[in-house]
Amino acid sequence: MYFKNRLIKEKKYKYAAVSIRLPDGKVKVLEKIFHGERGDELARGFDDAKKKAYLRFMIDNFRTDHIFTEGEFEKIEDMRVQYSRILSGLTDVSYRDLLDRFTANFTYESNALEGNSLTLKDVAMVMFENVSVSEKDLREIYETRNSREIVEMIVANKFKVNHECIVKLHRMLVKDLGISVGYKKFPNVLVGKSVELTPPERVYGEMDELIGWYRENAGAYHPVKLAALFHGRFEKIHPFEDGNGRVGRFLINVILVNNRYPPLIIRKSQRIAYIGALEKFDCGYSDGLVRFVLRRFKDTYRKFFEEYVKYLDY
Repeated sequence: MYFKNRLIKEKKYKYAAVSIRLPDGKVKVLEKIFHGERGDELARGFDDAKKKAYLRFMIDNFRTDHIFTEGEFEKIEDMRVQYSRILSGLTDVSYRDLLDRFTANFTYESNALEGNSLTLKDVAMVMFENVSVSEKDLREIYETRNSREIVEMIVANKFKVNHECIVKLHRMLVKDLGISVGYKKFPNVLVGKSVELTPPERVYGEMDELIGWYRENAGAYHPVKLAALFHGRFEKIHPFEDGNGRVGRFLINVILVNNRYPPLIIRKSQRIAYIGALEKFDCGYSDGLVRFVLRRFKDTYRKFFEEYVKYLDY
């Protein structure tokens, strides 16, 4: 926030102003006449102005539908602005604590979806105390340890949606696990599922098409919907020997964070609904997965980020 003076009809007025960056990269300046308000009062007023500016951009540029209505856009943009306000209000210590808590929760839930038996306490010990947990498979410990750096890099906008970054994500995830790095060289199957996964010789081409699809539609679909559709297509390709689910969930958050939205967590308690949504997507019905990802996005904000700040003493 900054201030500037204007002379209007020979009378001087003081304005408060903030700059925001719209999704297309353009900077928009928001202004209001300063009447001596406190800093927190000004910030709340500008929050409303930001929400209106973002919402106007969304309505003007992104497709609405029976799921992503204008009303849904408004709810999502409110969360985006409040999330930004939460982060800007944290001390360095609180921000580090929030990131550590998110990293531990996301990793625990994402790994548990794949059958990892480590508890949330185990995950925290492996990640932040650098200790092994007795009677646990080393693979479970390694994949947990490896996830910490990935989440931190996602939050810091270090990944893009391209071949290089997707393979780098996989390489970091499977470090020390004895898994072939990069796109698969042998066919893989999903037990209990009849969907035909992409054979190795077609993986690069289909991933190239998916990345191209993402770039073409980044300005057409709301980022939350874009992340859901990308995830469904990625999982259907199943480009790696192992680690596809975890890399796919990392990529959801790459898309969200790169578009300045809070990341999400898919919890193990939602596994049946998650798998069901992916199976319907494989059969050509995308609404279930889009709704599922949207619900997880809103739930993570409300039950994780919003809850966290209730216990902070600003």
